Amino acid sequence: MPICADDVEWVEEPTMNFWESTFLPAIFGGLQITGSHVVDGKTVTHQYPEEKPVLPAHYRGVHRLNKDEAGRVKCVACMMCATACPAHCISIVATEAPKDDPLWNGRDKFPLSFELDELKCIYCGMCEEACPCDAIELTHIYDLVGTTRQELLFDKNKLLSVYDQTKDCGLDPVRTKRGALSGCSEFANLPTLGPATSVKADDRAAKAASPGVIHD
Repeated sequence: MPICADDVEWVEEPTMNFWESTFLPAIFGGLQITGSHVVDGKTVTHQYPEEKPVLPAHYRGVHRLNKDEAGRVKCVACMMCATACPAHCISIVATEAPKDDPLWNGRDKFPLSFELDELKCIYCGMCEEACPCDAIELTHIYDLVGTTRQELLFDKNKLLSVYDQTKDCGLDPVRTKRGALSGCSEFANLPTLGPATSVKADDRAAKAASPGVIHD
């Protein structure tokens, strides 16, 4: 649909006088603003690294893999985080959990390897949102350095070590708790997400008899 001519407002380019064309008024105006900040006595520069920044609660930094009460990695290798990741920085190799080991009782799979490239990651938090078993979270660790790319390729052991480092620091508690082990493996312990609903047999029969009618 074309735009109505009455809705278009034409703007003419303003003309510049002699002094404006020299840009001197703009230069002196900028120097005046800079000088006012110099003499007002208010410091806005953080003397990092001596002064550590105060980060907001929703800050997204280095990742970690959470453990459950038995010390097992919570990840069940469902690939949801790798699927949701827009940067494709997560790589998981799944393996079958040992059936005869009581430590892994109730688990079908766990990650044989879990690698996350911190250089490719955009720290969007989509992996944390997508994980159904609260296995991966982002922490407040921001000073991530390395001399080689391999150093910033975090494997499963390194991600679990970040959990051991941050779980008791106060800034990074385990924020998500949807089940004792996970929502993928312990179905008997899943929390109730909403009121249970049921459809009476008479209602189902009435809907089946008249499929073209919309029922409330």
